[in-house]
Amino acid sequence: MADLASDADRLAELALAEDGPRDVTTELAADPAAPARGVIEYRSGGVLAGVPYAEAVATRSGCRVEWAAPEGGVLPPMSSAGVLHGSFGGVLRAERPLLNMLQRGSGIANATRAFVGAVAGTPCRVLHTRKTAPGLRRFDVAAVLAGGGGRHRLDLAHEVMIKDNHWQALQRRGVTLATVLEQARARGITSCQVEVESEEQLDTACAAGATRLLIDNQTPETVRRWAAAARRRRPGIEIEATGGITLGNARAYAEAGADFISIGALTHSAQAADLGLEIMAGNAVPRLSRRKTPAPPRE
Repeated sequence: MADLASDADRLAELALAEDGPRDVTTELAADPAAPARGVIEYRSGGVLAGVPYAEAVATRSGCRVEWAAPEGGVLPPMSSAGVLHGSFGGVLRAERPLLNMLQRGSGIANATRAFVGAVAGTPCRVLHTRKTAPGLRRFDVAAVLAGGGGRHRLDLAHEVMIKDNHWQALQRRGVTLATVLEQARARGITSCQVEVESEEQLDTACAAGATRLLIDNQTPETVRRWAAAARRRRPGIEIEATGGITLGNARAYAEAGADFISIGALTHSAQAADLGLEIMAGNAVPRLSRRKTPAPPRE
């Protein structure tokens, strides 16, 4: 995403502002100006994501990070994701917002990577949905991409997606789907996606010129039948399966002929990765926590 850097800076500003204008504890208990280094521990291990956003937090805190892996890199449990350099006050100021970014981003990326692995060897691609945290759309999508997923629509302005409520609106207005998609193409919109809940709707969507069918909450066998029917009626049409897709059944949908599977749980329910930061004293060599096994994510 071309504007990822500006979004990272926007979010970093908001995250730091939530902690208030000053850190009174550090001012009272330490020398805020003293130099400090902190190792970013990836305790649970996995895909590292949220790096551009964490970097923006560090920069706004007067710090810099030496990363051990790039965005999308994979690290083993109890490894170092990087070292944060700055003043003692700056490092502590950056610590929690920076870790929040990495924990959420890496958690989403790990969930995505698991689904990508589940459909490996098939042409099917794993997509996000718009079920993202408010204000974090681009952050969440970037994490899905870091995990190997693909990009779905980011907003409502650039693609047409007819869903169940739109079908009802068309019926109430007495307007045909073909008319709406023709008007969309006249506006230069090339992606015309239509959710179908019956074979009748499938026929209507194919005849109207839909570029992709969204088959929602159907079994893999239904997806197989409908995908074959749609491709007979409109060769080249894309098939997306969505709704009720889990790690246990993802491959069945891929093998049923879905070009894409979209999963809201990637962003609305991903478990945060466990990362922490340990400040190193003096010229100490970076070391990881003495914990032998990853612990649950800390608040």
